[in-house]
Amino acid sequence: MTNFTDEDLDNYLQNQVDLRHRLVSKSVEDVQKIIKDLTAEISSKDARFQSIANSGVHNASLKVLSPTLYLISVPLQGLTGYKGRRTRQWRYYTLSGSRLLSPVREPEKLYQWLELESFVNPSQEWQDSLMSIEGDIVPAKVVNVFKKHLETSIKTCGLTSKVSMLESVGSVVRVAVETSEAQIEVELVPTVELMNYWPRRARWPRLFRRWPSTERARCIKSFGFNLMATSNYHWLLSFSRAEQVLLSNIDEDGGCRRKCYWVVRQLKEDIWCPGSKPVITAYHLQTLLFWTCEKYPCTRDWKDFRGCVLRLVQKLHKCVSQHYLRHYFVRSHNLLKYSNTNELDDVAKKINNFLDNPGTYVH
Repeated sequence: MTNFTDEDLDNYLQNQVDLRHRLVSKSVEDVQKIIKDLTAEISSKDARFQSIANSGVHNASLKVLSPTLYLISVPLQGLTGYKGRRTRQWRYYTLSGSRLLSPVREPEKLYQWLELESFVNPSQEWQDSLMSIEGDIVPAKVVNVFKKHLETSIKTCGLTSKVSMLESVGSVVRVAVETSEAQIEVELVPTVELMNYWPRRARWPRLFRRWPSTERARCIKSFGFNLMATSNYHWLLSFSRAEQVLLSNIDEDGGCRRKCYWVVRQLKEDIWCPGSKPVITAYHLQTLLFWTCEKYPCTRDWKDFRGCVLRLVQKLHKCVSQHYLRHYFVRSHNLLKYSNTNELDDVAKKINNFLDNPGTYVH
């Protein structure tokens, strides 16, 4: 078996990871500028949609799922003073507002219904039947309005040569953006940002945990969470701000957690799971890193660069082989529940080959 050293890993970081980061950073800059212009135009026509902030590669509204697949949340305005409340019976509608006679069932663990009554003083515009039905804010209706504005704004902003609409999958709005580096597929998701409120179903931090500290956990929860319009009826819980804070301070004790994450992410994109729509994304790896940090919270656990990389890869192999990766904040939800099992099994084989002879890949 060919092994590798810390020096090999540092060289790999410099020669492979840094190059990818520079290329992705340039594409992110190009995409953000274009989407900022489009959302600014949309906001000028409909104040319920806010222009995204151009805050660089670590902007919480943008997630790089793969080098050519981004997710951008588009903030919604006019919904303030959110308070969690017991929701009335779950209901289902057509987009025209007709009640559907489907069985009554609750959404999955990571989803919830959203009512105008959940907000202290929603703006009058949200009473519009194009957005809500009987007091329920319906994600598919919000997405439908946004999509129509987007199609018009692409022409108004003179971006038809750089941005093209893609066929929608479910209620997600997808566009292809031409950058100086590559064509990027961007998923645009209208999002309700809820500050200073933490959902009950996200029982975090857990009992007896030692990472992060109590003070850091309290700070992270103050950033609240988001509700994203990714399905017809229910809003998806997202913790992008909390995750960003966790990741940005992950090595404050001098450990090598972030370096390990970068190495494993590069291996995933180059060898185990390449392509524009990988079954394992950067978000899965980030979640795996958080779970590993919680299990190994001490500084001494993150001093051996080589050993920590192998540990993270072994944990990834276990998750992919078992088709199971718990969401970090809503632990009852499996992030791989709907992933293609054949693709997961193929990735597991590639990771196993790496573990049998890791030095071949790092060299």
